[in-house]
This record gives sequence, structure tokens and C-alpha cells, in this order.
Amino acid sequence: MSQQSLDGWTTDENGGQPDRCLSFTVRGPWGHFRRIEGNIVKQTYRIIPRTTVAGLLAAVLGIERDGYYDLFAPDSSAVAIEPVREIRTVNMPMNTLSTAAGNLQSLNGRGKISVKLPDPTTLRQQHNYEVLVDPAYRIDIALADDQWYTKLRETLSAGESHYVPSLGLSEYLADIEYHGEFDVADGPQTDTVEVDSAVPNAVDDVVLDVRTRCQIEESPAFMESDAGGRTTTGFTNYAYNPDADSLEVRDTTAATVDGRTVVFV
Repeated sequence: MSQQSLDGWTTDENGGQPDRCLSFTVRGPWGHFRRIEGNIVKQTYRIIPRTTVAGLLAAVLGIERDGYYDLFAPDSSAVAIEPVREIRTVNMPMNTLSTAAGNLQSLNGRGKISVKLPDPTTLRQQHNYEVLVDPAYRIDIALADDQWYTKLRETLSAGESHYVPSLGLSEYLADIEYHGEFDVADGPQTDTVEVDSAVPNAVDDVVLDVRTRCQIEESPAFMESDAGGRTTTGFTNYAYNPDADSLEVRDTTAATVDGRTVVFV
């Protein structure tokens, strides 16, 4: 049984799906979504994490840091992520300066405004970054908060953004192409479904085929504010095709958006 919580939003015992969503493609020449595991090589997630999508849209809306987690909570938002280009990476060495508190120095320290910057006289540290090449993802997003949903629709439709959007790192600028608002319909009611998006939490349900590549990764999905800033409260396992093709999946709750088959989380 479905229950209406806000205009255009339904929930049910399986988590539900929205009645309508906004759809856009975000792309750029480079991207880096740093994996939380520590490593000498700073590796990247291949699928843009749900938390990064939330941060990207918060930047579009002009919401302050740590001020948007409830808006994108699991019971008040739904996101589907589809890679639309082959996923490729390269290793790129970068020289960096430490931003630890002990390595910062004040600029104009005697004035009323003081800015702390890394000390340019210190030695640089070289790190290898795994970087996505020409990443592009189609995102379908629904929000239970109708006021923010309407503002997001108007902002995307106008081609505007409060802050400059990026793909992970601030220097990896992103371009957003808005496709419009679409109804969300039930997906195919068959034993197996060809899914265009990355498939969340269905690792054991992917139908393996020698002609189709499938990869798996787990990434942060939900966050909450705390005394220290923020804490990751949930993760999602994604199955995806790195060639940006579909995957055949058993026993999944899929939806149809703009002629595509996707799975929301």
C-alpha cells in the first residue's frame, strides 16, 4: 500500500519511488571522487557517489556546507545514477602543499581580516591521483520537500548554479545539461530486467554474461551532521557496466524515466 507524504512523492513498505523526478547530465573533462580507503595512490570511485550528487545539487541551490543532509536523507529523496560514457581513468601525479593547521600561515595577520594559506616556502609533496577521463553521468533526482524541489527545477531549467559545480575536486569543473521533469512509471514486470542505470544493492542479482562487463563498488550514500562536521551513515553497493551499457538484473524494483530503465536509491 502506498502513502502520499508530499506532493508527487510516494512511499511504501519497500522504500517506494517518486511519482516524478528531475533529470540532468553532469559531465566534465576530469573527475575524482576520492575513495575513503587510505592509499598512496588516491583512488577514485567510478560511479559518482550519492553523497557527491547531494553535494553537487546543494551547490546548485546555494545550501551551506553540512546544511543539506536531511534534504537528501533516504526517506526524503531518491537518486538514480547512469554512466553515459565509457568509464576510463589515468594516474596523474600532483604536487601539493599541506593544509594541516600547523602548516598554514596568516596573510595580513595584523588587519581585521586574516586569511590562512599554505606556506609556499615548504617542500611540495607528490601524490598520485587516479583521475576519471571525460566522466559523464545522467542523474534522476526526486525530493520530498516540494519547496526545494521546485527551486531546483527552476534553477536547473534556467541553467544557473549558486556555486560553481565540480566533479569531486574544485578544479575539475562540471557542465550540467538539464533534460527536464519526467513522470516515474513502474519498470518492466519480468523476471529479468535490462537496467540502464547503475544498480544499487543488487550484486547477487546481476545476470552475468561473457559479452557484458560488470563491476562492483561500494560508496557513501547518506550523511548526518555531528559535532565534528559530518558522519557517513550509510553505504550503497553499485553494480554497473563500465562500457556505459545496460545490465540484466533479476528481482529488482526498476522504474521507467524518459524511456530509460533505472533503479532509485
